[in-house]
Amino acid sequence: MGGRISFVAQNGSQECARPETITKIKKKGIVLKKYIIRLNDEERKQLSELVNKGKAAAYKRKHAQILLKADIAEDVGPGWPDQRIAEAFNVGVRTVERIRERLCKQGLAAAVKRAKGSGKRRKTDGAQEAHLIALVCGEAPDGHGRWTLRLLADRFVELGHIDSISYETVRQLLKKRNQTLAK
Repeated sequence: MGGRISFVAQNGSQECARPETITKIKKKGIVLKKYIIRLNDEERKQLSELVNKGKAAAYKRKHAQILLKADIAEDVGPGWPDQRIAEAFNVGVRTVERIRERLCKQGLAAAVKRAKGSGKRRKTDGAQEAHLIALVCGEAPDGHGRWTLRLLADRFVELGHIDSISYETVRQLLKKRNQTLAK
């Protein structure tokens, strides 16, 4: 949370002590904001520098611009609705909501950066893929006219290149390498 204190307002929205963020909830056809952004002077200055500096990555600049437009601080922030921000910066409304939420829950640095992906690791590395392709290029086992995906997967495990692999993973690797099983 980065030292931010959150509380629930009377309308059910969550506000953070510093920059508050917005996620929308539909209630009887009315869209209520769950996270509300109020930037302090220092945060507004950091975001403005990021936008105007010219050396930041495009996505960081866009996220900073979104946060500046979403700011509802008195006499300073424009407080644009999510729909207007989404149209102005050519992003989805849900993207604006996620950036607001990240600002509240994880802080300014996390809101400006890209969100982390699922983090699923690949099962094979380049050396293992090379061994698989070498196996495909070799002779098919006795009693078989050509390699099948299941035969390749089983043989690849037997040779000790990997603990386990599905035939679908073998198919994807061969497709990625433009390798066919036909002779």
